[in-house]
Amino acid sequence: MIYKILLLCLLSVSSMFSSVIASNNLENLKSFKANFIQKIANESNKVIKYEGEVFIKNNGRVLWKYQTPIIKNVYIINNIVIVDEPELEQAIYTTLEDNIDMIKLLKEAKKVAQNKYETKLYNTLYTIKTKEDKIESLSYTDELENKVLISFENIEQNIELNDSIFNFLAPKDYDIIKK
Repeated sequence: MIYKILLLCLLSVSSMFSSVIASNNLENLKSFKANFIQKIANESNKVIKYEGEVFIKNNGRVLWKYQTPIIKNVYIINNIVIVDEPELEQAIYTTLEDNIDMIKLLKEAKKVAQNKYETKLYNTLYTIKTKEDKIESLSYTDELENKVLISFENIEQNIELNDSIFNFLAPKDYDIIKK
């Protein structure tokens, strides 16, 4: 269940960056790197907190490096998702059924208040807060009724990100799971 929640959150957030960027006059954004804190609260208000680092490039490549409470790397390359779980010595490969229409997302994000934007993706409403033309946080309620808040710190934009950081090659002793 945690895997499904985490994957839903990551896919949604990764696709959201392009829409926020265009709406926030950051059309020329080529890359995004930041530390993140992701809090997921269920209906009983039990909160799971994850921390790590995210790398996003405008060529459809994303890497979420979870550092606490578990080590996990999530690679997204267009419609392919790879979840690398070093502690379990396994990698989970998933192909997305729905392609994300970035042009549509770029056109649909709307400014609703000072430094606040909203947009919808697959019937989920996302609220994005910005500060000094940088994405400060993203929040939404997922399809399992979990409230998700992702806050960003130490944000770097338009830096050189080598494509090699988005490549994953499973070690020989890994179990490979295809979903």
